[in-house]
Amino acid sequence: MSELPALPVTFRPSRTRAILFALGAVMFVTVSVVPFVLGLRTSECLSFVFTGAVLFGGLALLARPRIVADETGVTVVNIARSRRLAWAEIVQVTLRPGDPWVFLNLSDGTSLAAMGIQPGMAKESALTDARALRALAEARSTASGQLQG
Repeated sequence: MSELPALPVTFRPSRTRAILFALGAVMFVTVSVVPFVLGLRTSECLSFVFTGAVLFGGLALLARPRIVADETGVTVVNIARSRRLAWAEIVQVTLRPGDPWVFLNLSDGTSLAAMGIQPGMAKESALTDARALRALAEARSTASGQLQG
């Protein structure tokens, strides 16, 4: 097994984030500048600027997912929600072929999507990150179990 990453560590889909932020910036600038170039009234121009800001905000929201692992557990930040988990709550970290992101199987029998590791645009990076998170979960769950028992 490879060496565990130093904690705290953040896993996030970097390429996807870069593309979303770049696209958002281009959209904002385009939607904001075109009405001024066309000579529209100020109130109309402001509505276009507001629309551009909303579009940028939506894309920024899609770029939000990440997984932050530290000494006490994992924080999973998805698009609209975030959840804090203790290491002992994570039973298994899975990323099967065709999965859109990592899934965390939890001790309560549920599964939590962790969108911070996505194989879509960077498959090798996602596999490396998933293995690192799996190794951390296995090492930390065992350690916390030994401390409690």
